Amino acid sequence: MKLGLRVGLTLLLALGAALVCVELHTPIPWMLGPLLMTASASLLGMPVYSAMPLRNAGQWVIGTALGLYFTPAVGSLVASLWWVIALGVVWACLSGWCLGRWLDKAHAAELDSLSPQARRATTYFAGAIGGASEMTLIAERHGARTDLVASAHSLRVLMVTVILPFAMVLWGVHGLDASAATVSREVLPTGMLVLFMLTGAGALAMRALGRANPWFMGALLVTMVLTLADVQLSALPVPLTNAAQLFIGISLGVRFTPEFARSAPRWLAAVVLGTAAMMAVCALFGSALAWLTGLHPATLILGTSPGGIAEMAITAKVLQLGVPVVTAFQVCRLVAVLILAEPMYRWLGRVSPDRSGPRS
Repeated sequence: MKLGLRVGLTLLLALGAALVCVELHTPIPWMLGPLLMTASASLLGMPVYSAMPLRNAGQWVIGTALGLYFTPAVGSLVASLWWVIALGVVWACLSGWCLGRWLDKAHAAELDSLSPQARRATTYFAGAIGGASEMTLIAERHGARTDLVASAHSLRVLMVTVILPFAMVLWGVHGLDASAATVSREVLPTGMLVLFMLTGAGALAMRALGRANPWFMGALLVTMVLTLADVQLSALPVPLTNAAQLFIGISLGVRFTPEFARSAPRWLAAVVLGTAAMMAVCALFGSALAWLTGLHPATLILGTSPGGIAEMAITAKVLQLGVPVVTAFQVCRLVAVLILAEPMYRWLGRVSPDRSGPRS
């Protein structure tokens, strides 16, 4: 089947799923519907496909939309929470290390033939709460099984993205974000064009510098700077942000191929159990931070959750649960883990070297 036809059919399938979820009033229907439908189709061997330009466009739009929440007043609030965000970074590093240790102790059969160093690299970087592609590339440098690392991150993000929105809806939290009232809702075509020109330049600059998630981070940072300076060019139309969520949902769903399901069932089972435990303790940690700060627990549970930055920020945006705080937590964690993951791996190897041989 031609690539263009695969992309078109995938978009139609995802659109149908999104519209069904809208009718069913599910949480974040424009991302969850496409994600679940595409993942199901992919697992069944259907030729679904995520076009990279559409994925990049989705991240570009979402990064721009989130940056519009960072008004001067909101920026002051986030800056005052620097110590809470720092605690969140430490927690992310610690909980990721614990997940890696759990995966190592789970005795996945797929690890039996690996050397001690390769096994340690595989489990450590599979547990680190960073971007899937970045953690996989770093793990490859240390001899890890990259397929296991990538599958662990994909499954973790899927679980968090699906479970947390439904949990928030069942909890009955919605519309707690006071900053949402201050966001400009007026769509100005000329202003929007200028906004996308500036954010596109920021994304291309981040890409040229080799930064992670350049289309998301570049757009987010440029829009944040403009909004913090009280420059309001335009809001974004709802259909555009819905389409962006759809593209991101598809990009997550296509990762789950039949080969993925068959590759390492014991490993995937360990990832499921470990991720479920991590989500529970992260929720407790977020609730504790909420008690210390006076913010709503839902905001800090999303901020400290082990999900993907775009997915958690979208959840906060759609449910109006402290978008700037959630975004700040997730962005700082992503940057910190990308910077610290490899040095921590080397340091832990020196402090507690693995002298054991391959498992039997």
